[in-house]
Amino acid sequence: MATSASLTEPSVLAHTKRELFPGDDPDGYVVADTQFAQERWVDRRPIAEETKAALAPFNHVRVGTGYPDLVGVGPLDNDLLAVDRQGERPPLVVVEAKGYSGGTVDGERAVVQAHDRLDEANVAFVSAPLASIRDGERTLARELNVGVLGVTESGRVEVLERPRVVGNRTDGEAGAIRFQAGAQGVAEKSFGLNHPKNYLAYPLAVAHDGETERLVADHVVGAVDAARQGAAFLGLVDAQPRPTLTPLGREVVRFGLEEFGTLEAAVVDFESYRRSRKRFVDVAPRWGQVARRVVYAYPATTLLVEELQQMHDDGIDAPSLVELVEWLHAHHPTFTVELFFRGDENVRERVLNEGGELRDAPLSDGDSYHSPTVFQLKAMLYHAGLLTDRGAEPSKLDPERDTWALCHPV
Repeated sequence: MATSASLTEPSVLAHTKRELFPGDDPDGYVVADTQFAQERWVDRRPIAEETKAALAPFNHVRVGTGYPDLVGVGPLDNDLLAVDRQGERPPLVVVEAKGYSGGTVDGERAVVQAHDRLDEANVAFVSAPLASIRDGERTLARELNVGVLGVTESGRVEVLERPRVVGNRTDGEAGAIRFQAGAQGVAEKSFGLNHPKNYLAYPLAVAHDGETERLVADHVVGAVDAARQGAAFLGLVDAQPRPTLTPLGREVVRFGLEEFGTLEAAVVDFESYRRSRKRFVDVAPRWGQVARRVVYAYPATTLLVEELQQMHDDGIDAPSLVELVEWLHAHHPTFTVELFFRGDENVRERVLNEGGELRDAPLSDGDSYHSPTVFQLKAMLYHAGLLTDRGAEPSKLDPERDTWALCHPV
């Protein structure tokens, strides 16, 4: 029958993702479960490449007691919800999809699964072929505050039941998806430069009476856009609609005034560190300590330092990148995948099996890794005096020899 050929679970999910997360929101982020990154679906039918491309990136994210088919953060169209108000932060949304795979579509089970995810999610949907959805399933969904979406053979998505947004906090593994969707997530917007001086100088230039871009270009670095983006990423400025200082950025400005007397002198001081290959904390100890405070305020730094300390306590003093990633994945699987591995569908397909476990061979391939983490962030941690070694570009990275060790384990 035509429906069984076109509306498999992967295709239903791809149509649903396009409807819920059209991709035009800069602060949104969404992942599909790793089972959809495989070559074939459970009934052995191939998953089309265009379907996998639409669903990428992939991760295996635990929400409630299970693993939803889709997990995302982003504002939803008001037509999808029972009420217009979504709160100050975009909701964490989960989807359980069902499709034709040679038998009946178990919509009731999907509704129960989606309701379970509301222990941590803000909004839950079930998505299935429109013709397969029964009245009893819609009634159950209304009672359990689960939205129901019907997908037609043409790919159109109809809203059959609208859920309410609930106020659950995201503190578990799904918190990594909210992290990715925020201003400090590494998905699309992060570090373009690998020296903390470029970011520390930016709030000084913002506070200065002169033109910010000119001051940065004349005294700090020519890549002004990358400096602004990195400063926002580290929480020193709010970049939109125009750069303004955050509390952390104001503290950097206060330090500059205390050390140099004027903003002009503080900005000009950064000229002396241009093209320097030496560790920043060694050549500029006071600025280095400020850099240490700033990079430690970045959420990923805290996690990395604490886990490296734990590895040291367990006798692993200088772990390789491969050892670190394997360790982190055992304790923080979702966060590890999002922080270290590229979102490219082919990379996630190689690195993760259907159950979200790591495959060994791709971990030794530098091209599997996310440059802003293994190159720029690691270099920042090195310059701030936290790590013993600087980062390397993925094309030059040997994960088996790349060392991640604390300068001063406690």
